[in-house]
Amino acid sequence: MNELENAILEKLRTVIDPETNLDVIRMRLVDHLSVNAEGQVNYLFRPSSFLCPIAIPLALAIKKAVSEVNGVTSQKITVDSFIMAKELENLLNEESSHENSRNSRTESRP
Repeated sequence: MNELENAILEKLRTVIDPETNLDVIRMRLVDHLSVNAEGQVNYLFRPSSFLCPIAIPLALAIKKAVSEVNGVTSQKITVDSFIMAKELENLLNEESSHENSRNSRTESRP
């Protein structure tokens, strides 16, 4: 595991599931974390139940936490074991695409 992956895991330990008061790493809600040399982060989000009522806000909190880690340039999130997995996955990854295009436009301005 590299330094950026460790920093991401530490940040994710601050994201608390309000129903259990446990962090998302301890609950194993985030799995298969990988980071490439360009800072692209890939991971699986698996809510605690198929009908988890807080899956969407929790996924957004996880995504926000990861984005706040220095060195992260983008995220690719896979959602599993949730009734609306594909819809949530599309929402999370669509927002990433918009953020990346906004960041590249901002960086190219004088």
